[in-house]
Amino acid sequence: MLVGHQPKEFLLAVEALTVSFDGFKAVNDLSFYVDENEIRVIIGPNGAGKTTVLDLICGKTKATSGSIQFRGKELTRMKENEIVKTGVGRKFQNPSIYDDLTVFENLEISYPRGRSVFGALTFTRDAAVRDRVHEVAEMIFLKDRLNVNADLLSHGQKQWLEIGMLLIQDPDLLMLDEPVAGMSVSERAKTAELLNRIIKNRSVLVIEHDMKFVEDIAHKVTVLHQGQILSEGTMDKVKNDPKVIEVYLGH
Repeated sequence: MLVGHQPKEFLLAVEALTVSFDGFKAVNDLSFYVDENEIRVIIGPNGAGKTTVLDLICGKTKATSGSIQFRGKELTRMKENEIVKTGVGRKFQNPSIYDDLTVFENLEISYPRGRSVFGALTFTRDAAVRDRVHEVAEMIFLKDRLNVNADLLSHGQKQWLEIGMLLIQDPDLLMLDEPVAGMSVSERAKTAELLNRIIKNRSVLVIEHDMKFVEDIAHKVTVLHQGQILSEGTMDKVKNDPKVIEVYLGH
């Protein structure tokens, strides 16, 4: 190694990651690296292992072998709640928000101090909490909907609210599973704007099928096929890769 040359520090380093379900390798010897302040999009046909990768990173599924390092910490040995505390936030496909609470209350309840039992009992709505709620509400285009019950929001607004509930916890890595599924064209454009804005101090890992949206947000695209990387690079590079064209046209 060169004198004085430090190996590159990645926010997330996934190496030789494998998970088998009854002998079927859903993710097979997978390695990829996410930089600070990067939007990485994982694409691929159904059954490629995309959601399983997020399940492995957030601890919902345990790896059979391999390593997942986040800021140098090994996640494969941690429980889900410990992984959240290290700074990894995850949004699933269907929004899990509290329909009977207002937008303000949904954001407030997600504020980190209210997370432990003691924190929740001693939680007060002080200026810091209010300021943070208003700041996040503005980011997610809901500042004029703070007193509206969440069940009255449009589908797209519910998705933004859930992203806001993660953002208020200030994760270093935000993982989103098909965030624009079911959204209108204008909502998709605003979601791209939102993601491009929030990476000033964090990275975002997205699974998505909407290629127009991927073009709007991705710094780098990883194409999965049968649990392995088929291609990786800019959207242009990936789009013109003969292997990718064959897999997508073949499905």
